[in-house]
Amino acid sequence: MSRDNIYGNTPTFLNSANLVTAPGKEKDMDVIVYGVPWEGAVTWGDYTGCELGPKVIRLCSARYSGYLPELDHIDVFSHLKMGDKGDVAVTPAEPEETMEKINAFASPIWESGAFPIAFGGDHGITYPIVKSLTETTGKKVGIIHLDAHYDNNDDSGGDPYGRGAPFARLYETEGVVNEALIHMGIHGPRNKPENGKKAQEVGAETLTIQDIRRADSSRAIARKAYEMASRGTDAVYLSICSDVLDHAFNPGGPVDGNGLTSFELLEMVHEISLLGVIGMDLVEVYPQQDNNDFSSHFASFIALYALAGEAERRKNS
Repeated sequence: MSRDNIYGNTPTFLNSANLVTAPGKEKDMDVIVYGVPWEGAVTWGDYTGCELGPKVIRLCSARYSGYLPELDHIDVFSHLKMGDKGDVAVTPAEPEETMEKINAFASPIWESGAFPIAFGGDHGITYPIVKSLTETTGKKVGIIHLDAHYDNNDDSGGDPYGRGAPFARLYETEGVVNEALIHMGIHGPRNKPENGKKAQEVGAETLTIQDIRRADSSRAIARKAYEMASRGTDAVYLSICSDVLDHAFNPGGPVDGNGLTSFELLEMVHEISLLGVIGMDLVEVYPQQDNNDFSSHFASFIALYALAGEAERRKNS
């Protein structure tokens, strides 16, 4: 199968249109994919390398089509035009400068009206992406944040833009409606009491892994989260950290047990996308910890289920 490379021997995501070699075509796209190969402060030992995520996810995606027989036989590329805009040119060891670069890179994508999917990188990238959304569009935004952890520390290893702090920055961001910010899937002892307290103080909502398990179904709890994130907002953004998955389903992610199954996460992502989100990111896949690239392959599945929801929503609108 022929493929178009975005750089070196790295193909475009799912063999989509190359927007690096064909600038100006953004306006023709329904979906724009881009990478943010950024890793800031490391939170644990040598557990690092998520800046390689965009490259390896693209390489793994070469195996896949847009056809999903289990979702009413939908072929997403029969309904959506998708382009790959390449990667943000991050500046190593310069978090503030990199945050500004991410913000500037995302801005014309928001202006285009396309549905963006960003592959990280660490979770710090969500802050400048959503900040760019509110600044560019003027919309009031709710967020569904699928993660094992709150990521709302004041800083992460002394870095206010680190992977443990993006939602603290988003609490402070004009245009983000804190009461419509849903921390979903929270579980495990790497959270601290002050994380839950801080979310409660700013008005953010929490749906723990137990709340998900006690719901009638994964789709039912996804609809509840979407309803909460839609209150008083113009748009809903979806942010997914790989560690919301149980480590059994995510060998290339942080070691966290009692997480979602792959089925539960895909069901929720599809349902939320069916209801309509303005954009999404998927972060913290660590290829160096993942000998067979299982997590990078599954990242393609997550994106495809989101695309299937977006395609079906547009087809039926």
